Amino acid sequence: MDEVRRLSAEVVVIGGGSTGCGVARDAAMRGFSTILVERADLAQGTSGRFHGLLHSGARYAVSDPESATECCVENRILKRIQPDAIEPTGGWFVALEGDGPDYSDKFLRAMERNGLPHEEVRLALARRLEPRLTRRAVQVISVDDAAVDGWALALGTVRSALEYGARVLRYTEVKGIGLTGGRTSTVHCRDRRSGEDFVIEAGFIINAAGPWVGRVATLLGIEDVTVEPAQGIMVAVSQRLVSRVLNRLRYPGDGDIMVPAQTVSIIGTTDAPASDPDRLVMPRDKIQQMLDCGEALVPGFRQARGLHCWVGARPLIRDDSVKPAETRKMRRGMFIFDHASRDGVEGMLSVAGGKLTTYRLMAQEVVDQMCLKLGSPRRCRTASEPVPPPPTDHFVAGQVTKPGAGAEAPEIEQPDWPISPAGRQRPTGPRHITDRLAEAESTRADDQIICECELVSRRALVSALRRHPDDSLDDLRRRLRIGMGPCQGGFCAARSAGIACQEDAWSAGQAVAALRLFLRNRWIGQQPLVYGELLKQIALDNWMLYGTLGLEQLPASQEVVL
Repeated sequence: MDEVRRLSAEVVVIGGGSTGCGVARDAAMRGFSTILVERADLAQGTSGRFHGLLHSGARYAVSDPESATECCVENRILKRIQPDAIEPTGGWFVALEGDGPDYSDKFLRAMERNGLPHEEVRLALARRLEPRLTRRAVQVISVDDAAVDGWALALGTVRSALEYGARVLRYTEVKGIGLTGGRTSTVHCRDRRSGEDFVIEAGFIINAAGPWVGRVATLLGIEDVTVEPAQGIMVAVSQRLVSRVLNRLRYPGDGDIMVPAQTVSIIGTTDAPASDPDRLVMPRDKIQQMLDCGEALVPGFRQARGLHCWVGARPLIRDDSVKPAETRKMRRGMFIFDHASRDGVEGMLSVAGGKLTTYRLMAQEVVDQMCLKLGSPRRCRTASEPVPPPPTDHFVAGQVTKPGAGAEAPEIEQPDWPISPAGRQRPTGPRHITDRLAEAESTRADDQIICECELVSRRALVSALRRHPDDSLDDLRRRLRIGMGPCQGGFCAARSAGIACQEDAWSAGQAVAALRLFLRNRWIGQQPLVYGELLKQIALDNWMLYGTLGLEQLPASQEVVL
């Protein structure tokens, strides 16, 4: 019988969303040997399935002042340390006819009381700055909201962790947690791609699995970790209809946030309990509700081309003062479960709640607690040290160590750009579609465009394939934005699969399997929006891929495609 492979780390982080990535970075920066395990791709869960809003805190000024203050402070920090993932659009809170003045008065008093920046905007100026804003607007208040790319944020954070010697194991499922003398000692894992089982000897475990935090705790027989998954639905249309984040100036409710995200506009979100974060649903009536809410803020929203819809699960902390179905009323603050004091199990902390906006603060506080328990206080530097920008293929390129870190040799290829311990020349701001257009224009003679909608070049695709030949088309979509535009992969997905074969990254059977999975996943987000221009596009895609190319008849690999 083959011996089980064994790894070891002072800290094992479970969960590769924004918080888990932040914990891995923080722990590694403090000098702990760190391994991050994630059962899927990085930021594939809640951190990649939200509305793209970097909160200013204004949304919670009345209902949850503590969360509002945390968001305000972290908003400023993230704009400073991760400008590559953030577009500082600014935001407006807009009162419409019939909304009533009561909430507006409370909102302004709460903003003043909590020191949250805001300014009233004259309606005439507001209509000049945002011509599509509804004429039913009666009051506009400017706040410091922004748009954030959850994938870029998480991947940049992990890149920093890798520079400090951390290891990241994607598609690795935690199957068990071992105890020795009442203390966690091992994490039993399975590589979902190879099927290999292996063990990580862990000095300490931080459970940052988001809505799945409770499920991880059950591996230790702990059944009462009170994380309440709350699902929210978002809808994107394929036009950037506004240049600022728009919020309804009323008590937080469904469909009252519109975010300009890269080339699209996103309306969201709903808030309802979910029994299983792996089994979220998108009822058609909720999709229609989102479209109606977008129309209320921006007339013509319904006529814009529907693009995609999705649903994510918030990891809220159960609040016994409200009914279980009233997830909207549950506070949005973070909570750290100390399993030693509450469950008698040493060596593990669980962290949940919070917002993507406060991911860095959540990581800081849970690592601070870990340091106290280990009797090894070490200073946190994540608020001051910039996060490295993502590479051009928008992915963590390799495990890179700081000079003298003494970490193991990297398991994946080194990046093709230099690392400097003293820092690097940073871009002046986030990348926009116009930046990619300028690059495409300058290289169009010798670099083919694979995805016209998002201007992804062949060179970027080939670079990603060479570094990560095991990645699926869905993984590449999160790195490169392939298939994120109006055709939803109808043209570029088949091209990308063909190039992967041409470059000997995939076999023909692997390419067919990856293409089928990609298109099936895209369909999940298109199906509730099948009307108008999207219906025409779907018909065209089906004629090309299934009629002309005969995708259903092509032989596919039986290997696991994740």
